[in-house]
Amino acid sequence: MASWHRITASSSLLQVGLLLLLLSAQSSGKPREKCLGDKSCQPPRPPVVLIPGDLGNQLEAKLDKPSVVHYICYKKTDSFFTLWLNLELLVPVAIDCWIDNIRLIYNRTAHTTSSPPGVDIRVPGFGKTYSLEYLDPSKRSVGMYFFTIVQALVDWGYTRDDDVRGAPYDWRKAPNENKKYFLDLQKMIEEMANKAGGPVVLIAHSMGNMYTLYFLNQQPQAWKDKYIKAFICLGPPWAGVAKTLRVIISGDNNRIPVISPLKIRSQQRTAVSTSWLLPYAHSWSRDEVLVQTPTTNYTIQDYKRLYSDIGFEDGWLMRQDTEPLVTKLTPPGVAVHCLYGSGINTSEAFRYSDKFPDVEPTVVFGDGDGTVNLRSAIQCKQWVGMQKQPVTLKELPGNEHVNMLLNFTTVAYIKTVLFSP
Repeated sequence: MASWHRITASSSLLQVGLLLLLLSAQSSGKPREKCLGDKSCQPPRPPVVLIPGDLGNQLEAKLDKPSVVHYICYKKTDSFFTLWLNLELLVPVAIDCWIDNIRLIYNRTAHTTSSPPGVDIRVPGFGKTYSLEYLDPSKRSVGMYFFTIVQALVDWGYTRDDDVRGAPYDWRKAPNENKKYFLDLQKMIEEMANKAGGPVVLIAHSMGNMYTLYFLNQQPQAWKDKYIKAFICLGPPWAGVAKTLRVIISGDNNRIPVISPLKIRSQQRTAVSTSWLLPYAHSWSRDEVLVQTPTTNYTIQDYKRLYSDIGFEDGWLMRQDTEPLVTKLTPPGVAVHCLYGSGINTSEAFRYSDKFPDVEPTVVFGDGDGTVNLRSAIQCKQWVGMQKQPVTLKELPGNEHVNMLLNFTTVAYIKTVLFSP
């Protein structure tokens, strides 16, 4: 932002200077920060923290494994390498190595997960934006994620890794296993707010909204009043996602033909966050059939039986570990802006043949953004009147779950929130 010199000459010169100041601010599109006598003309530009969703930031790995699943797999590496998103590891045969490295091992006694022996996983770039702007470090368009929003912020006067920062995390796990992450997030928010002289705006996408809600529910109201200006929710799955049922049953390759759904299913099941995202009873009726086979109907009351029938009993324990984390949807206690897509076919129920669970299902579609069901995304409406802070819902017709991060309407709405008093 250009610097403006204090005017100390005559009254007329002062008036001319103030006029130029106003014109400069309007033409640049950047917020005015200081006026005569060091008094603010409007609130300072709030810092921004970005919280990504499931699969929404890079992961790195370093190996020193006692054994490998295939002779082409690396057993030992001298340094960390990109595990997600690394397109070279998702091709046939090599994907076996990737699955064995990124999977989690669940401890039924401790109710915690760990990486396989000899696999060290880390989350790169906490406090920076690069690991969630592009999931692929080579910055291929297929891996573009938060880039459009970050670049817009820069165009409005923000600086990467200074007053706009990222908060990546290990998205394979649920909040109960990421306690250090929340301590680091709290510290970063406080530092950014203190430096800027004003509260922070949180922008989350997808599962990152559930992470953010959990975080805010742990904070005293006085802390939130001091440090949080607003919480912008993009594509929030407040009540879970029906698509998750397909993931745990038969796997989901997200329409990538070279990846077998059944092969990637083993990895998808081990991620605790997968079971965390199953549909919740507060938004799905108790008798609604979500999964159907020739012999059995499964509703939201039948998760335990479903996990048993697909041979994944650990999944039921994972669900029990994570279901209480945000199931009450306690209001966050900050100003909320809830943006969600609609009008796109979104998986709502699944019909399986007698080859269940090792077969692709017939999908029954409903409304949503292609990933998050509409009934889940709009649950933030229940906070209206439950908290003193405002809650605003904005529907984005035709906006797909990830593409909403590239959408002009989304970006324009964010700008309005940031530069409003």
